[in-house]
Amino acid sequence: MTGDAREKDAHSGVETTGHEWDGIRELDNPLPRWWLWVFYACVAFSIGYWVLMPAWPGLNGYTQGLLGKSDRREVAQALKALDVTRGAGAEKLKSATLAQIESDPELQAYALQVGQSIFGDNCATCHGAGGAGGKGYANLRDDVWLWGGTLEDIQRTITHGIRSTDPEARQSQMPAFGRDGMLPAAQVTDLTEYVVSLSGRPANAAAVARATPVFAEQCVACHGPAGKGDMALGAPDLTDGDWLYGSDRASISGQIHNGRGGVMPAWGHRFSPETIKALAVYIHANSGQ
Repeated sequence: MTGDAREKDAHSGVETTGHEWDGIRELDNPLPRWWLWVFYACVAFSIGYWVLMPAWPGLNGYTQGLLGKSDRREVAQALKALDVTRGAGAEKLKSATLAQIESDPELQAYALQVGQSIFGDNCATCHGAGGAGGKGYANLRDDVWLWGGTLEDIQRTITHGIRSTDPEARQSQMPAFGRDGMLPAAQVTDLTEYVVSLSGRPANAAAVARATPVFAEQCVACHGPAGKGDMALGAPDLTDGDWLYGSDRASISGQIHNGRGGVMPAWGHRFSPETIKALAVYIHANSGQ
């Protein structure tokens, strides 16, 4: 190829670009016309967008655009409008008692909406999206409560927490009988059989007999003579089929040995009183009470 003349491909009759790799020449085919028009339209659109909308960053800000659009301002306006919409319901929640909220269908519906939103954002991490809980996290959908399941009990637990740093938090502590050397391993094993027997399951009779005086001495103060528990102390009922840390022998033995005790955060410093009311109503309405 010399001068400005381009070599043509003998097979297709199309000029080549002059590039060649391993004997293969690159054809200089023009771009499809539709593709060019789309490209030109995109260029025109981008220029219009740069002029009309915020686009180019600068040292101290960015170009505002002729339309003056701001997503941040629109979100702020939407949140302000939402606050106005919710304002009436929030005011009613402030002055209403928990019983009044549940007896007023309209106010209860509002409280349930707010409570569901707050629960999903703050409580579902531990208790699950539906409140069914998991090992070490209480199931809020049944009628089994360590600290009471009335509206007032739920409100207090949410406000002050359990074993939290709040001065009014509910406090209790299961002793670590094995870890702290309060009971030898053999007695922990016997107590495990005793607790299994309390829930109506087959257990080693000799171990149960040996553990009976140990239970009376070490456990009755909180769990009661029959093992029914005490909500005032957060002591669980050992005779039912609901277990926070597991019902198999290994889990029960681990609880007696280590004395587990979970922590429920206090939300009173984060949520307004009316928000806590809404959350309490939501949890109560979805429980087995």
